[in-house]
Amino acid sequence: MGNRAEMKQKVARTVKWSAIDKVAGVALNIATGIALANILPREDFGLVAAVLVFQAFAAIFVEGGFATALIQKKRISRKEYSSVMWFNLAVAAGVYLIMYLCAPLIAKVFDNDQRLIPLGRVMFLTFVINASAMVQTSRLYKLMQVKMIAASNAIATIVSSAVALVLAIGGFGAWALVWQAITLAAVKSGVLWIATGWRPRRYFSIADIRRFFKVGSGMLGATFLNVLFAKIYGLIVGNRAGILPLSYYGQADKWSTMGVSTLLSTMTSSFLPALSAYQDNKVEFAAATAKMNRFASYIMFPCLGLAVVVATPLFHVCFGTKWDAAIILFQLLMLRGVFTSLSAMYNNYIIARGHTRLIITTEIVRDVAAAIAICVTLPFIGLSTTAEPTKGIAILLWGQIAASALTWLVTMVYAARLSWRRWWEYVTDSAPYAASCIIALLPCGVLARLLASNIWLLAAECITTAGIYLGVNALLGSKIQKEVISWLLRRS
Repeated sequence: MGNRAEMKQKVARTVKWSAIDKVAGVALNIATGIALANILPREDFGLVAAVLVFQAFAAIFVEGGFATALIQKKRISRKEYSSVMWFNLAVAAGVYLIMYLCAPLIAKVFDNDQRLIPLGRVMFLTFVINASAMVQTSRLYKLMQVKMIAASNAIATIVSSAVALVLAIGGFGAWALVWQAITLAAVKSGVLWIATGWRPRRYFSIADIRRFFKVGSGMLGATFLNVLFAKIYGLIVGNRAGILPLSYYGQADKWSTMGVSTLLSTMTSSFLPALSAYQDNKVEFAAATAKMNRFASYIMFPCLGLAVVVATPLFHVCFGTKWDAAIILFQLLMLRGVFTSLSAMYNNYIIARGHTRLIITTEIVRDVAAAIAICVTLPFIGLSTTAEPTKGIAILLWGQIAASALTWLVTMVYAARLSWRRWWEYVTDSAPYAASCIIALLPCGVLARLLASNIWLLAAECITTAGIYLGVNALLGSKIQKEVISWLLRRS
């Protein structure tokens, strides 16, 4: 009982600091993103989105699944950390060289837009910079010491945001976004190297790499399929519809991902180390997954559901009508986020048990479903009207939602088996909070008809939804809500 209580305290503290880190980062990114979205031409975002499609795929091979493997393994020596460090840097340098040479080919994919060549060659430098901080970050997460990560993220976000705004105001266009990414990676890496005090040894062992690759290879394959599923749509949109429609899709994807990723990264960084400690204890592991399912559902459903409902007044308050064509895309992507968030959480359970290759199976299921959806919707992607300029892209996104829902079902079945539970128990973990969320969101439709001001409507919808959700859970005697409130009030 003592070990369980101690682990619970560690998880609570880690979740709290992870949440502070992510919320602070999101707040800063939102402020900067709103400013940049209003300053820069819409097409500039499409150019950077085109580069990011290929950067996402290349970044997979730089990380190689080793970050997950480092966290999953119970004990790691300094020599093993060093081996992974040098290997990652070497891979990053090689990937950068390949992407540098392939930049002209990337431009050809997007109607041979030559502006993409120099933008890509500079943006791809983030591979090497991020690789230098991967081990530092993984060590801190494994030790559940996330204060330093939170500090490095905050400092890097502030500095990179300032750089981006200065360049945007100065008329540098898409380069403002590129140098924002470079500065973010460089400052974060620099802070971690200076503050942690950890340094790699002059040591490298291929045997160490092979041991980690047994776990990491599963995540490498799964991550590749995950990124393929997430980014292939941007590639298709840019190729079939053009750079401007890609800008709309890119903005919707950016803002939806910002919210979903905050939830995912907080849960992943906090839950996986704790689950790994219980990986051989059936009773403790099953109890931990039940608690984590309820906690995540309590937080996730109202956040994502509210984002869908308030999308229109939110976009109008932030951007006026400049990005109206992206609103429906944002709503659809947030709806998909419900399934991807749950699937990602279940993947943590699979990883903690050391069955990372099983995740590839679930990813294949999703990608096969996605491929079928793409084939069906491909003729409609360029479809647009004056009233619905992104109509074809919206049709494409429904395919993402269907594929994500199927993946959620399959992942839930596998995760339940590995956590010594039944799949319907997972459903009953989350169902009460989904129902409470739906009840809380119902009045928003009435408010939209009564209030003409976007600011007042946004405020009213948020306050009403939060009040009803908290009230419903209080009436139901939700233990999770009581623990969350207690957790938020703690000082450490």
